[in-house]
Amino acid sequence: MSNLKLGVEVVGAHDLIPKDGQGSSSAYVELHFDGQKFRTTTKEKDLNPVWNEKFYFNVTDPSRLPNLTLDACIYHFNKSNNSKIFLGKVHLTGPSFVPDSDAVVLHYPLEKKNVFSRIKGELAAAKTTKDHGTHENKSGLPSPKVFHAYPGSSYPMDYALKETSPFLGGGQVVGGRVKRGYGPASSYDLVEPMQYLFVRVVRARDLPSKGATGGLDPYVEVKVGNFKGITKHYEKTQDPEWNQVFAFARDNQQSTLLEVVVKDKNMLVDEVIGTVKFDLHDVPTRVPPNSPLAPEWYRIEKGKDKKKGELMLAVWFGTQADEAFPDAWHSDALSAGEISSSAYSQMRSKVYHSPRLWYVRVKVIEAQDLLVSENSRVHDAYVKLQIGNQILKTKPVQSRTLVLRWDQELMFVAAEIENRVGPNKDETIGAVVIPLNQVDKRADDRPIHTRWYHLEESMSSAMDGEHGKKEKDKFFSRIHLSVCLDGGYHVFDGSTYYSGDLRATSKQLWKKSIGILELGILSVDGLHPMKTRDGRGSTDTFCVAKYGHKWVRTRTITDSLSPKYNEQYTWEVYDPATVLTVGVFDNGHLTNSDGNKDLKIGKVRIRISTLESGRVYTNRYPLLMLHPSGVKKMGDLHLAIRFSCFSTVDLMQLYFKPHLPKMHYKRPLNLMEQEKLRHQAVSVVAARLSRAEPPLRKEVVEYMCDTDSHLWSMRRSKANFYRLMTVFSGILRVVRWLGEVSTWKNPITTVLVHILFLMLVCFPELILPTVFLYLFVIGMWNWRFRPRCPPHMNTRLSYADGVSPDELDEEFDTFPTSKSPDIVRWRYDRLRSVAGRIQSVVGDLATQGERVQALVSWRDPRATTMFMVFCFVAAIVLYVTPFQLPILLTGFYLMRHPMLRSKVPPAPVNFFRRLPALTDSML
Repeated sequence: MSNLKLGVEVVGAHDLIPKDGQGSSSAYVELHFDGQKFRTTTKEKDLNPVWNEKFYFNVTDPSRLPNLTLDACIYHFNKSNNSKIFLGKVHLTGPSFVPDSDAVVLHYPLEKKNVFSRIKGELAAAKTTKDHGTHENKSGLPSPKVFHAYPGSSYPMDYALKETSPFLGGGQVVGGRVKRGYGPASSYDLVEPMQYLFVRVVRARDLPSKGATGGLDPYVEVKVGNFKGITKHYEKTQDPEWNQVFAFARDNQQSTLLEVVVKDKNMLVDEVIGTVKFDLHDVPTRVPPNSPLAPEWYRIEKGKDKKKGELMLAVWFGTQADEAFPDAWHSDALSAGEISSSAYSQMRSKVYHSPRLWYVRVKVIEAQDLLVSENSRVHDAYVKLQIGNQILKTKPVQSRTLVLRWDQELMFVAAEIENRVGPNKDETIGAVVIPLNQVDKRADDRPIHTRWYHLEESMSSAMDGEHGKKEKDKFFSRIHLSVCLDGGYHVFDGSTYYSGDLRATSKQLWKKSIGILELGILSVDGLHPMKTRDGRGSTDTFCVAKYGHKWVRTRTITDSLSPKYNEQYTWEVYDPATVLTVGVFDNGHLTNSDGNKDLKIGKVRIRISTLESGRVYTNRYPLLMLHPSGVKKMGDLHLAIRFSCFSTVDLMQLYFKPHLPKMHYKRPLNLMEQEKLRHQAVSVVAARLSRAEPPLRKEVVEYMCDTDSHLWSMRRSKANFYRLMTVFSGILRVVRWLGEVSTWKNPITTVLVHILFLMLVCFPELILPTVFLYLFVIGMWNWRFRPRCPPHMNTRLSYADGVSPDELDEEFDTFPTSKSPDIVRWRYDRLRSVAGRIQSVVGDLATQGERVQALVSWRDPRATTMFMVFCFVAAIVLYVTPFQLPILLTGFYLMRHPMLRSKVPPAPVNFFRRLPALTDSML
């Protein structure tokens, strides 16, 4: 990714036109480039100002640099009304942008803003000292020095997305379309085709015996040049069966000879039993969907002698589209040296399916006929429900009898339910086990039948009673429960904003898919070393993609800072308002250490609704990670993405249907309960995927599911505040513009607004058409600037480039905190000060609302009396006058000329501010 910057040095200006009425000007320069803006300092009362200030603009797309323009505008700052007066401008185009080594100071004549602008520009001589960087300037103009710069560590890196045009299996991607070549079409058309030599070692038979013991410990070694793969070995057998596949990348093959060696494992030196050799020029090529190559028996040889024994092999050339590719041993993984079979099991690619989760709704109603010990009384009794590691408790109740009633609903997901009741100590009054396969399922809000369950004295008795026969004559305590599996909800296993699936649990409620999402994971470039191997930096990376219930994991490529994967995966899409998440990790389990974890390198989120149907998006995504030292770019992830829609009409109709299943609206879950259930779901998914082979570790699942997004962060709080301000910035700009209109800052604009306002009041039927036409024009205007790439992580939006070190240290602190009491006390005081300001703002808003209520509440009898009189008179006046008249008078009053305005607030504002609020009643 390019770190190109456009540097601008504003040196000075000469012989500017005076604008302050005293024969001088207070000038400053505004620089505009590609939506970015900088300004210099203001030089007071100086017609020949000198700045010598440097600025750096981000160049998001270097290919567009020749088409971009730089505008340098000079303004006079008027202190009396905080306004600016135009003094002239310079307009520079792409050919003016040169490398830093070729940059010189040039003098440009000032241009007029329009034909009526009065710009002074005459040739004159001005001498300045070159020690300060000033030059002889021969016109009233700024002197910009414009150049390219590749900044060092003192400037932030460019984290923008970069569009690419790779050659994929379907052809070259240009402008989101694939230019197909002359070769056959491939189902793997979103990745670069990679040629592999596949060797399938199936089995051996009739191997020679080994002395008196007779048995061998055979294994097979597959060699191509310096690359070597080894099968597992068997003990004391002459007919072993391996059925293992080896894949050797054709690009780095160093020999034209393939050797398959059968060896006997010994304590000291392994003995060669025999060899089968292949000339790679004679190996056939298989292209799917051709049927797999059938293995054949080959006689093993040792030297020139043919030995007893045969080996069943299949050898062919193919690509990553071959069905044997995912389970094969790969030469790019073997480049790290000798890797054990247990370590290699952690390196293979894999497709996972997360479990289908159900919400379990349990209503604890009552318990009767409780049997307690003689010295115990039932007080503060509660029911504890346990499902695996998930434990929930009801509220405690008291009763003088042996009947307890709770009437409380709890929701969770469980494999078994353990109900135990007791006071402060863990004294079991009764226990029951309810298998989930015997629980009613529902996909709507229909009532569930309640049931009485017998309580056993202990959990072991409850387990025996569940699987054995009940004693008919035994007296049991009972508990009244309503238990059901709620399949009408969608169980969130990640953040609600980044969910990859919105379907309900029950398959009866699933609709047909609307399209296909195809992902090609091409490569990762520019990685940082994550570990040390043989005294040098190394990285063993793999990628994980998550969408809906399907997770995929690429193979691990060892000891490479620029690994190439070229693996393609496909998902069905049921809703466009879903997100694909792709993460990159360093494999920490290639050694025998159990304490290692997979390290996070970065992730990418792509919302499906931002993708055009049928377009191929090939981009390099910067992998950004927030560290205690600040934001850091870990590398670039190269992806190819395509969303194909089956029916545009069905896709459009989906936008008007409910976002979530109906149960979320019929019986909604509160935010606290939903957040708690989300963490339970993540734990269940992490436990299930960690038992797969190769496993997806807990740290990987939690990172992909954003489990820590709810934790407090000063950085996130500031980022969300600035997001809110950005949302309301348009309204604030309109309010400021109306303020300028009402104060007659631009008389021509104000007159035109008066005319438009008069037309809309006289013809109110034009108001709504005018509003919608304006929105249509704005939308069509913005269509020219629509995004060409999916949105990506924005460091400025995330407030990652302006966060302080202490705020980062607080964000990376554990929960609960591990910091010293002094640091915690200081951060607590800071949080109190921030909360105090928020508290004041909320209080001010409440005060204004209470003043509105005070108009008719008679808290201030005189104010309410005057307001009642005003309302009565206004009702009579408005009844006898056309409604356009008061609207016109109100509008003209608000836009009256400054000569008709007073410096003090108007009477209605004064009246409103005198109204009472409930602040008098606050402690």
